[in-house]
Amino acid sequence: MDFETLRKNCLDCRKCGLCETRTNVVFGTGNPHAEIMFIGEGPGQREDEQGLPFVGRSGQLLDQYLSAIHLSREKNIFITNIVKCRPPQNRDPLPNEWDACIPYLREQFRLIQPKIVVCLGRIAAQRIIRPDFSVMKEHGTWTEKNGTFFTATLHPAALLRSPGNKPLAFADFVSIREKIQEICAHTYPADEEL
Repeated sequence: MDFETLRKNCLDCRKCGLCETRTNVVFGTGNPHAEIMFIGEGPGQREDEQGLPFVGRSGQLLDQYLSAIHLSREKNIFITNIVKCRPPQNRDPLPNEWDACIPYLREQFRLIQPKIVVCLGRIAAQRIIRPDFSVMKEHGTWTEKNGTFFTATLHPAALLRSPGNKPLAFADFVSIREKIQEICAHTYPADEEL
């Protein structure tokens, strides 16, 4: 399956009840050839309205962190969520909703073949890295699985609620930049000053 076929299949999805309440499917955005994938939990209200991930206040904060380490959703990353439709009232996705949606994420991962995956927040980290992952204790640490490096940082929405944690997240992004420089050949132009 190619990327556009996957996108079309995802946009037409009716595998769980979230299809009844969504405005838009939020497939993801960015470079489908990126070496870095950012993965959140699920869309919020603004994302549901626009069909794009991380476009509200938390997305603006995320963009600031990305810019600080010379990353851009337009150029050199792909950003998505585990669940592609907004759960009502932004509640946590239910197990059947995860299960219905995870094949789309697995296929995105297979097609993109990222070298680095960054989980945004506890729920994404617990679904992708390890079920007992503690984002407050383990953020910024690295785990390698089958040649891909995984890390997690605090969710931008959590940083808006607890701005005192912003320096912790910034340190995680510095670590991400260092890992990119170590293992990624195509993310940063060779002549770019970092």
